[in-house]
Amino acid sequence: MTQQIHHVSGLRRLLATPAFLRLWAIGGCVNTMRFFELLSAALFTLDATGSGLAVALVSAARTMPMLLFGAFSGVVTEAVSRKLVLQIGQVLTCAAAVIIAILAMLGLVRPWHLAVSSFVSGMVWSTEMATRRRMVGESVEGPLVSRALALDTMSNSGSRLVGPIAAGVIYQLWGIAGCYIVSAGVYALAACITRGVAYHQQSRRFVFSRVPRDLAEGIAFARGHITIAGVLAVTIAMNLLAFPYGALVAPIGRQVFDVPPTLVGVLAASEAFGAFTGGMWLTSGEPRWTGRVLMVGGSLVFVTCVFLMPLAPAFPLACGLLALGGFGSAAFANMQTSLVVLYAPVEIRSRLMGLLTVCIGMGPLGILLIGFLADRVGPMRAIDIVETMCFIWVAWIGLRWRRRELVG
Repeated sequence: MTQQIHHVSGLRRLLATPAFLRLWAIGGCVNTMRFFELLSAALFTLDATGSGLAVALVSAARTMPMLLFGAFSGVVTEAVSRKLVLQIGQVLTCAAAVIIAILAMLGLVRPWHLAVSSFVSGMVWSTEMATRRRMVGESVEGPLVSRALALDTMSNSGSRLVGPIAAGVIYQLWGIAGCYIVSAGVYALAACITRGVAYHQQSRRFVFSRVPRDLAEGIAFARGHITIAGVLAVTIAMNLLAFPYGALVAPIGRQVFDVPPTLVGVLAASEAFGAFTGGMWLTSGEPRWTGRVLMVGGSLVFVTCVFLMPLAPAFPLACGLLALGGFGSAAFANMQTSLVVLYAPVEIRSRLMGLLTVCIGMGPLGILLIGFLADRVGPMRAIDIVETMCFIWVAWIGLRWRRRELVG
């Protein structure tokens, strides 16, 4: 009973914090549109080209900037106003969506247009960890940091649930033009909400020549810290090999299970449903397991379920497997940010969040790999090959991480 009262009190304190509420709402808007656009672009590209590799290339364009600019954004946002960077990002993504909507209404849109728009959105996404996610963790008192980030992770899972389903429905009804009209409107709303965020930071003067040294300091700290190094290593493995399966959801749904776009959206959202449910569990109180166990164990559960998904004999079972895997991805995603925020010193926190963004940015390489394999061995085998590789890699990292904790 006492734990339940403490849980309710913690949630009330979170929801009574205006800055957290606005940052939480912004995350809900932009993350929903991120996954909404990801499936919309995949469906249009598949219809236009019939190529799994083309779908993978358009999807990779969205995450490539995280690999290219993630570390740099972490350094920049230590000096530049994080609120300003966040607001400019919403304006840019809104403008990109408006352009695609206009081209689509004129009948001129092509897959490469979507790739360019995705790249612009990806540049904004590359600042997410160092700006909005860090701001979420700093908008509440220390004891509430983990719960605030868990609640934000849960809403992110909800956006991955709502986004693909909405994309499948709207694409089937109004095509790619309707999808990007909706996207532009939501980004505009997020830009308006950002204006009211009350946030203060201690900034220092940005000196471009110091960037290499700042990055080197962040890397050196990460290598020498057991927890931070473990987080970054597992994040690389998951984004390089596990999560790229999402680029093949459209081909799996259409070619393996022979379902319409609306049900492709359901398949894409199934993992997010499980992650949303898992996120609710994580916000209910302090977990019994350590961050390492949650992150590594959750990753292995997710990878196993994704491996089994394309082998499922029926579409509902495939959805069920992804929903189960979502519990694992929720544990991974929550620990991924929480452990960095909790263990990283304030003065280099943005730099470490930037490095985390780079690790997340390994996704495009994985998307290109799985797209290449899909064109040669089919989407089913492609997914199972990369998920097997990921399971072995994450299990090895987990053993090394545990060994270093015991020695340390």
